[in-house]
Amino acid sequence: MEQVLSPVTTELLTYSVTEMSVNVILAICIGFWLAFIYQHTHKGLSYSQSFTQTLVFVTLIVAIVMMVIGGSLARAFALVGAMSIIRFRTVLKDTKDLSYVFAALCLGMAAGTSNYFLAGIGTFFLSVLIFVLKATNFGSVYKSEFILRFRFNQNGDSSAFLSAIKDFCRRSNLLHIEPSGDGNSLMQTYDIALRDDVAHSSLIERLSGLPDVSEVVLIASKNDVDY
Repeated sequence: MEQVLSPVTTELLTYSVTEMSVNVILAICIGFWLAFIYQHTHKGLSYSQSFTQTLVFVTLIVAIVMMVIGGSLARAFALVGAMSIIRFRTVLKDTKDLSYVFAALCLGMAAGTSNYFLAGIGTFFLSVLIFVLKATNFGSVYKSEFILRFRFNQNGDSSAFLSAIKDFCRRSNLLHIEPSGDGNSLMQTYDIALRDDVAHSSLIERLSGLPDVSEVVLIASKNDVDY
């Protein structure tokens, strides 16, 4: 009986050494650039150095994975089975961080499959979009600069501290009032933005000098609290 045997290829990778080197270098550059953008545009209290470095790792690893898979469907399924063993349990504190992970995946795929133009144009437009959104502060109503907290005697005159806040701040918003256990004082919290020619120490000195105000605390929240 005549048997038809398909030729067995021993070639594991379809990329040349030069092409693999270019893909790896490009993926590393893209990873560092994404990490740089993330580091300089991140807002809030959830910044993580580990996550920043992970962006570089993910971009390079995905590029290598795409070169390993090449055009082999069998290798793709084998890789999916191997990767299913890994469990990613890290919880992202900022929902925007997820977009950076997807960017690292997609751009790493583009670099790993030698789609240099797509990797370059995608990185360029993504970078422009990130900086435009940061520059325009898109999506926020206003930005808090300081959180002011102080204790006020309920038997005192509230017009004194209200006048001080009005004189030193271009904008103020009452966030929270917490009564004391004895009912004699109130802990008040304001979101404020100081006037351009006013130092924060002047506001603290003015409020601390009022007879009915105590425990004055000014917390710098610029670039951390968005509304």
